Amino acid sequence: MAADTGIMLAGRVLTLVEAAALADGLRASGRVVVFTNGCFDLLHRGHVDYLQRARALGDFLFVGLNGDESVHRLKGAGRPILPEADRAEVLAALRAVDAVVIFAEDTAERQVDAIRPDIYVKGGDWQSGARRPLEAAVVESYGGLVRFMPYLPGRSTSEIVAQIRDLSASAGPAGG
Repeated sequence: MAADTGIMLAGRVLTLVEAAALADGLRASGRVVVFTNGCFDLLHRGHVDYLQRARALGDFLFVGLNGDESVHRLKGAGRPILPEADRAEVLAALRAVDAVVIFAEDTAERQVDAIRPDIYVKGGDWQSGARRPLEAAVVESYGGLVRFMPYLPGRSTSEIVAQIRDLSASAGPAGG
């Protein structure tokens, strides 16, 4: 059973309908629902720290996960590194993450509108007016809170991918 809501879950990777029903039950029982979203390709320490701090803001953390086509549109050629099913299962295995919802769109506005979290969390790079997440307006429209978490310096998937490419390029041809 999920967080004493009476809703039985087959796993922690949910459809949007399942997640919305669960969130309704959590709020009805007085629980604080938190939501964040992202690509979470090549999970690393920065992700884990971010998710732990997001989870600490409430009682239940939903993570919206960009699907493969969405990641490709947002991040470009060669991304994602790992397929959505793998990324979802790894996220769901983390203690800080209570449930994962995969979505195909480039933003999680529809997921936020359905789940209606009490608190929406995004990385600190989204805090400036030029990069304000579209999901924030949805949350604020019903009185929810938006929180921004700073990233750990030097911890990003893009930096890891660049390091791997640099190593690969400097190693030369395989078997050479």
